[in-house]
Amino acid sequence: MTEKRPKASTVLRVCPTCGSRLAEGATRCGVCGTVFKVGSTMSPQRESANLTLPLPAAVGALVGFVLLASGLTFAAMRFTPLGVQVSPTVSPTITPTITPSPTASPTGTPAPTVTPLPPIEYTVNANDTCLGLAAFYDVSVASIIETNQLSTQCLLSVGQKLLIPQPTPTASPMPSETLEAGQATEQACEKISYTVVANDTLSGIATNYNVEMQAILDYNGMSGETVFTGQVLLIPLCARRATPGPTPTPTPPPPYPAANLLLPQDGAAFSLVEDSITLQWASVGQLRENEFYRVLAEDVTEGSGRVRLEAYVTDTKYIVQASFRPADPVPHVMRWWIEPVRRTGSRDSGEPIYTSAGAASIKRVFTWSGAAGATPTP
Repeated sequence: MTEKRPKASTVLRVCPTCGSRLAEGATRCGVCGTVFKVGSTMSPQRESANLTLPLPAAVGALVGFVLLASGLTFAAMRFTPLGVQVSPTVSPTITPTITPSPTASPTGTPAPTVTPLPPIEYTVNANDTCLGLAAFYDVSVASIIETNQLSTQCLLSVGQKLLIPQPTPTASPMPSETLEAGQATEQACEKISYTVVANDTLSGIATNYNVEMQAILDYNGMSGETVFTGQVLLIPLCARRATPGPTPTPTPPPPYPAANLLLPQDGAAFSLVEDSITLQWASVGQLRENEFYRVLAEDVTEGSGRVRLEAYVTDTKYIVQASFRPADPVPHVMRWWIEPVRRTGSRDSGEPIYTSAGAASIKRVFTWSGAAGATPTP
């Protein structure tokens, strides 16, 4: 039976669910099956000339389009030429960042320190001046003015009490660095200096010190054996040859280094109470039977060389007896030092002869007061 299409003027009803056009009196949608409630309102529309697909047809068209697109994609991938290769995507390599370990900061070498010496109390006498006192005590005029809070003209009056500052002793330098193996060996080699005199030859000098001539050439950077008068040569005693025979000829030992003075401290003050003063110093090495320490002391107040103490000991100390103390009631400045010596013979009178066996030490001073109640005169 052939369905008759309504005329363009026929009033149609529209399904609120799928939008299909139905007859005006329809109670159920023939497309989606929606049952209309009694009294429900559907918008009446007139039939237009536009073609509208029902929902099943639209879903079928969509499914067909998807299948067609999938087929075309598969065909394109299936028949792609074998020569075409797709380059794989390379992931970038991440390099880990290494955090360096903290480096310990080097510990600084402590600076040497010194203990300042106490000032010397002095009572001004007639004709005393700041310049004369500064020269006598080996200090600056400015230090006397600053210590005693004097005027810039440094005017003094008889009986005035002054504090004379003492020079600050120099501290011993701290060790700087460790030597390498070669430098340590070179430093440990005992060496002495020799000044060439007339008629000297390099072979004779080498024979005298029992040292290989080549060692003298190497230590002095010499290219030939020629020497000249006044030339100073470095003799490496560590390169001495062994003396053949059961009784080798003794060779003179190297000069000793300067002794390090220990007590009393530089600038120490002693009064009438001290009947004796002990001088002490560090050993310079093992002394031989004919070697001694020469102890020298002089009274600076009386003038250098006027009152002098000279003694020879093998110990590293010497006790200055009260007989050396000044007899007058004036504090005297005493200067003393040490020098290693070697006994080389005797005079006709039997008095021993000593020659220097090393370097003299630095000189230190101390003050020693006589009877109380007097003041020094510079």
